[in-house]
Amino acid sequence: MILPIYAYGQPVLKKVAAPIGPDYPDLATVIANMWETMYHADGVGLAAPQVGLPIRLFVIDTVQLEKEDKKDKEPGFKKVFLNAQILDETGPEWAYEEGCLSIPHIRGDVERPPVIRVRYQDENFQEFEETFSGINARVIQHEYDHIEGVLFVEHLKPLKKRLIQRKLENIRVGKVNTDYKMRFAAIR
Repeated sequence: MILPIYAYGQPVLKKVAAPIGPDYPDLATVIANMWETMYHADGVGLAAPQVGLPIRLFVIDTVQLEKEDKKDKEPGFKKVFLNAQILDETGPEWAYEEGCLSIPHIRGDVERPPVIRVRYQDENFQEFEETFSGINARVIQHEYDHIEGVLFVEHLKPLKKRLIQRKLENIRVGKVNTDYKMRFAAIR
């Protein structure tokens, strides 16, 4: 089932998400719905807070980026991340233009370290510790920010932040068109 994506201004996007365990109700259905929602919106990652769930869960498929970004040495992957923790970030920060399904039509350069080490569980609660680099690391960092209550626009340079304020306010109140269903913050 395709879920509505929560837009900029929704309180759930600014909360630190809670860890979950194997007893979380209907987790397989939640994950399946997140995949379907992400693909419907042409995303490469989607975090649970973006569909209104304040839990430490995100899904990523960077295989689809392999076709676009041939210079990235790392092969893409498709994974579920539960209860992820970034353990280490290394290397000189590099800028890359990011966007977000919760903040449609706004993009901006975000600087992030190129290599990360992450501990996480898969959908079966098997634990992994892996190192990712390049675009794979960036997508994980972006989705990880979501479960920490951080949006990519908070990483933008001050001038860019000022330039997008009106667009952000329009998104908050629902004055934006997308090809996917969204849920907006209450209008004052």
